[in-house]
Amino acid sequence: MITVLLVDDQRLVRAGLRMLIEDTTDLAVVGEAADGVEAVRLFTELAPDLVVMDLRMPGLDGVTATRQILATAPRAKVLVLTTFDDDEHLFPALSAGAAGYFVKDTEPAVLLDAIRRTVDGDLLFSPALLRRLVDRALAAPSAPVPTPDLTPRELDVLRLVAQGYGNQEIADRLHLGVSTVKTHIANLLGKTGTDNRVRLAVFAAEVLGR
Repeated sequence: MITVLLVDDQRLVRAGLRMLIEDTTDLAVVGEAADGVEAVRLFTELAPDLVVMDLRMPGLDGVTATRQILATAPRAKVLVLTTFDDDEHLFPALSAGAAGYFVKDTEPAVLLDAIRRTVDGDLLFSPALLRRLVDRALAAPSAPVPTPDLTPRELDVLRLVAQGYGNQEIADRLHLGVSTVKTHIANLLGKTGTDNRVRLAVFAAEVLGR
């Protein structure tokens, strides 16, 4: 069972997230916080597997709360869920150590998948945000990227990763099982020498083109 701490200053948002999460069989909400101070306190008390963190809240904001949580628990997983998709919010959250960033109009199934995969160690973003991160990385000068020996199916998976699709979406598009997609991605990470999904997407954009 994956335990989740919800942090949002809007009670209605927290209630909706709780209903969504508790309708699953493998996720459970263990606490709710309405601001950053309460989030830090409850994280210390409850030690959840993942924190779903809003950014703009009264008192202590989500970026500062994320930084404080990770200062005491470096392996903590914080998934940002906010209404803001601009660079002014995205990059401070990433700098604070957030393991993912999604906007509140994300499809429920995508958010649930993101919670599970963030706990597993993936670095995840809404597709539009992932493309922005890739574009920003591509704008910086870099050395030529060698192309590893990839199978046709690995290339198919790599192209969809670069477009920001999650494992389930890739599986649906390629008519594969999710476990098979995970195996392909693990192989791609190893062959390309990348250590997370964002760097893999950047690699794909450099090698395959935008």
